Amino acid sequence: MFDIIVLLSRYVFVAQILIFLLQGAFYIRAERTPPDDGESPRKHKGTVQERMSRAVSSQRVIIVAMHIHAYLIIAHIPGSFDFDANVLTLGAAALAFHIAAMFAVDIVYKKSCRLLWNSMQFLLAVGLIMLQRLGTSFPALPQLQLTWFVVGFGAVLLIPIGLRVFPRSEKLEFVYLAASGVLLVIPLVWGTEIYGARRAWEPFEGISFQPSELVKFLLVFYLASVLHTRRSFRELVVPGAAVAGLVMLLVLATDLGGALIFFMTFMTLLYVSTGNLVLIGGGFAAVSAASVMAYHMFAHLRRRVIAWRDPFAHIDNEGFQIAHALFAIGTYGIMGAGLTRGMPQRIPVVESDFIFAAIAEEFGAVFAIGLIGVYILIFYRGCHIALRCAKPYFALLAAGFTAMLAFQTFMILGGVTRLIPLTGVTLPFVSYGGSSIVVSVMMVGILQWVYLYNRS
Repeated sequence: MFDIIVLLSRYVFVAQILIFLLQGAFYIRAERTPPDDGESPRKHKGTVQERMSRAVSSQRVIIVAMHIHAYLIIAHIPGSFDFDANVLTLGAAALAFHIAAMFAVDIVYKKSCRLLWNSMQFLLAVGLIMLQRLGTSFPALPQLQLTWFVVGFGAVLLIPIGLRVFPRSEKLEFVYLAASGVLLVIPLVWGTEIYGARRAWEPFEGISFQPSELVKFLLVFYLASVLHTRRSFRELVVPGAAVAGLVMLLVLATDLGGALIFFMTFMTLLYVSTGNLVLIGGGFAAVSAASVMAYHMFAHLRRRVIAWRDPFAHIDNEGFQIAHALFAIGTYGIMGAGLTRGMPQRIPVVESDFIFAAIAEEFGAVFAIGLIGVYILIFYRGCHIALRCAKPYFALLAAGFTAMLAFQTFMILGGVTRLIPLTGVTLPFVSYGGSSIVVSVMMVGILQWVYLYNRS
């Protein structure tokens, strides 16, 4: 009987994500609707706000319903009518977090873009559900992930206070650069290796974080600070050299995925601030040459290229990870195996790099494509915020954080689906990761702060 419920639940999950996306489209349409002829702007504004509010409320109901639905399935003990009390307890704690977060951001970030908050929370909910599903293999991850959610949202609620303390944040460019350099040197000296890259640092036993994640945050602030006033080639030499130095530190740590994200973010902001295609072309020519050099310098990069070219020919070695991810994505078709009915534990590094493959396996290809649609909502809203900014500094902040999240998402989804070689970065808001989750949530917090600042 329960197997039938699980199979039917696949259609419920697909319906939930499609309704979520549809409500997002309604929100955008309502926001862009001009006043009708003969209708006063004030009356029309109230109508628009009501339509947007209904869309936001519907999305929040979907988040709560999906969370409860999924946790009841995961908590069920096979062969009985009982449920795992520990799973239900964690599910209840996570539900309380989601509801509290919804109210908290409405209070602290009044008149913010609630579509952006909802999209992020939807992804956080899916990620936690999948980690809970993997709980038999990684029992501590759901609790830790929920802890990082709380830390990330706590930091987001403090952002308005912090920016009031430092109201001229664009004047701190040297602080951002110096702090970034120090943080990236730490893994080279005291770091631990993770899948061929020296990323993590453990200042205390059992506590670790990746300094490069925090540097992502600082990098955008640095670039926005220097590029909002500098336009000529001579003025761009110093920031270009500074970014090149940070990228080289990541290359020395063999964190090539992080290096590529830094470079692409710099190229995006350089183009937004100058519009100079010659500089952009020169930058991409330089990184192409550097990529060829890196291919010959790093053995683990060559292995990833071999796996990308033909994973099934090297399924016992280099292609093992990507081949199993492709099997998971394609085996159960568009509707998936059903939550708890797949075999995601067989996918290597499933809790971080390959969590999208596990989602596609159990929730189905339609749900997985819908998940990409949720990311597109976030990127669309980020671009919308950047375009509406009157001051270049805030426009560059919004464009930088949006570009960074977009490139990271593309790199990991492209790697898992074999569109590009795997780079070993996490899927924002979904993959397990303490520093990654906290920084990604804070990026959305900054986008919201920019949105509110531009409205004031």
